[in-house]
Formats: sequence, C-alpha cells, structure tokens
Amino acid sequence: MQLRLISWFFITLNFMEYIGSQNASRVRRQGRMHPNVSQGCQGGCATCSDYNGCLSCKPRLFFVLERIGMKQIGVCLSSCPSGYYGTRYPDINKCAKCKADCETCFTRNFCTKCKNGFYLYSGKCLEKCPDGLEANNHTMECTSVVHCETSEWSPWSPCTKKGKTCGFKRGNEVRVREIMQHPSARGNPCPATSESRKCTVQRKRCQKEGKGKKNREEKRKKSNNDESKETRQESKGRAARRQNREQRENNNKTQPKKRKAPNKEQNLAPIDTAH
Repeated sequence: MQLRLISWFFITLNFMEYIGSQNASRVRRQGRMHPNVSQGCQGGCATCSDYNGCLSCKPRLFFVLERIGMKQIGVCLSSCPSGYYGTRYPDINKCAKCKADCETCFTRNFCTKCKNGFYLYSGKCLEKCPDGLEANNHTMECTSVVHCETSEWSPWSPCTKKGKTCGFKRGNEVRVREIMQHPSARGNPCPATSESRKCTVQRKRCQKEGKGKKNREEKRKKSNNDESKETRQESKGRAARRQNREQRENNNKTQPKKRKAPNKEQNLAPIDTAH
C-alpha cells in the first residue's frame, strides 16, 4: 500500500514538471514573437514581431500589410497609401485594398480615381461610358455631352466693295456671331460664324483723298472766318451803340435846362370898351 502511494506521488510530480516546462517554452516563444514596445518596436508599432513586423499600432495610426516578395510585413502609417482606404475601429485602425480597377478610393465600393483604361462614373470604374455620356480622356471621367452654342447675329454691315463705300452700285454686306460654348468631342459642331450677301446702293463718286482734305480744310477756314467776321461786326456794333449812349448822357449833363415861355394870352390886360 505504501509503495503504491509512493509511486502515485512520483508520477504526479513528473507530470507537474512536464506541464511547467511546456508553459515555460510557450512563454519563451511568445516573448520572441511578441516583444514589448520597450524591447525594440519602431515606426509607430505598439507591438511587433521580428518576423512579421508590427502587430498593432499606436493610437491614430493605420495598420497595413506590405508584401515583400512572398512575405508580408505589418507597418503603421499616419495615412493609407495609394490603392488603400482607411477604416477606424475602437481597437485598431486598418488600411484595406481598393478594388482592382481603382487607383484611389473612399470605400471599397466608391472609387475616387481609376487606373489607366477605366473611366470614373458615380464612384465606379468603367471601361465604357453609359449612353448619353462621353469619355473625357483628360480627366478619365464620364461627362455629359456638350453642344456648341452661339450668340445672335449682329446687324448687317454697310455695303462695301473692295473696302470702299463709294464708287460702285453693287457690293457686299456681312454679319457675324460669336461662339459662346465650344462643343465636346461628341457634341454638335459649331455653325458658320459669318455670312455675306449682295447689296445695292445709289452710286456716288468718291472724292480724292487729297482734294477732299483740301476742301474740308477750306470749308473749315471759311466757316471760321465767317464766324470771326460776324463776331467782329457784332462787337463793333455794340461798341458804337455804347459810345452813342455815353455821348447822349454827357450832352444832357452839360446843356442848361430851357425855361418855359409865359402864356401870352394870360399876360394881356382886358380891353376897356366903354369909351
């Protein structure tokens, strides 16, 4: 009986030693794979591994897996790289890949820029734009078709011939309009922006340039001379009238006033007719 108890005691002791050794080896492996920040984690890692890089990130940083050959390394970044979009969770912030045709995206189902060969439309990358839209190769987007727009016609110009407005009976007159909106690639093209038509005027002779200038100069000088002559005559007339008025005023001042003659009929005495 005592030998049986001693045997069970040694068996239990050996089993406990075995369990302890297994726990110690597991702790040693975890220590190698998941060292603490103070044991060499760099680049914003909260926890890291010598083989897999970062396992978790510091607050506000995004965790993303970068492939190096056949190996994936975890890194912590302040923002997600191109081709990834960020998602924040209470315990970790992760960067996830966009769709294969997206170069940048807001979420997995909403692209903001497409890769070469695709056109962006409503957050999706398409190889061909829907009906009613056209592909813009500059922005790589599907945009609305834009047709040409023009202004109203201007009034017809004066009738001319070879740049002159005289010396002919039949000539041409033109009108123009401006392009207000240029069309897109699939839009309606712009119509003609100028029109010309025949016109008829009353024929008149053209004056020679030198003679015309001379006549205009003579007319202007004659007009100026006439105006100057009239002005001088008016000035002389005003001066003569002013001089006559002053002379009359001076004469009135120098001549004595004439007395009135007595009435002869009042001074005659009555005739006595008694004798």
